[in-house]
Amino acid sequence: MKTLRALSQQIDRLTDVVGLLLRWLALLLVGVGVINVIGRYLGAQLGMQLSSNALLEAQLQAFSVIFLLGASYLLRHDGHIRVDIVNSHLRARTRAWIDLLGTLLGLMPFCLVMLVFGADYVARAWSRLEVSPNPGGLPLYPIKTVILVAFALLLLQALSHAVKSLERLRDGSA
Repeated sequence: MKTLRALSQQIDRLTDVVGLLLRWLALLLVGVGVINVIGRYLGAQLGMQLSSNALLEAQLQAFSVIFLLGASYLLRHDGHIRVDIVNSHLRARTRAWIDLLGTLLGLMPFCLVMLVFGADYVARAWSRLEVSPNPGGLPLYPIKTVILVAFALLLLQALSHAVKSLERLRDGSA
């Protein structure tokens, strides 16, 4: 169990680093949005095109990265949605069992399915060096790769979550 606990701590550290990077990406997302809006309205006043599809797609891709990679950070900090009306009335041990079984039987298999089926999807995008069909659009293959990275991180964090649930059950702290 000591080895699993150490692994869980390393996974948690990785997830926290990803979360810190996502905060900066959120700030960048807001900046790109402001530039895009100013460019659109100022450009209209000047009779020029100061906005672009690339800026719009950059916003969408930044949001997608935050959403996808943020799932593991959310799980790490127990921020996922629960039915608190039910959950708050359960004993700690029952909550630990629900967390463990939900992680092992729901979350981890889902992540594995997404990794298996997503690998071909991402490989096809890379083989074509897929680009957005919009004029001036951005490449799509890097953002599609984030799907695999996100589910790999979520799978790792699910493992950490399961280890912590097991510890709570084993140590009687649940």
